[in-house]
Amino acid sequence: MALRVEHELHQRRKGRNTGVGLLLLGFLAIVFGLTVVKVLQLGDARQFETFDHVARPQIIPQDEAQTGGAD
Repeated sequence: MALRVEHELHQRRKGRNTGVGLLLLGFLAIVFGLTVVKVLQLGDARQFETFDHVARPQIIPQDEAQTGGAD
């Protein structure tokens, strides 16, 4: 069985697919980098858990729960 030579169209598609793949990897790198920076800026894990603006009693320290959490 003879090997077939790739058509020129396949070479162009391979180039486009490579470009799209690199763009997707770049986008993922940006999103990952922003996530890492956001988490590192928060510092405390409790701040990260409360960032979704939902009150969860299990993560409120006992002294804040007794005083009503007023700052």
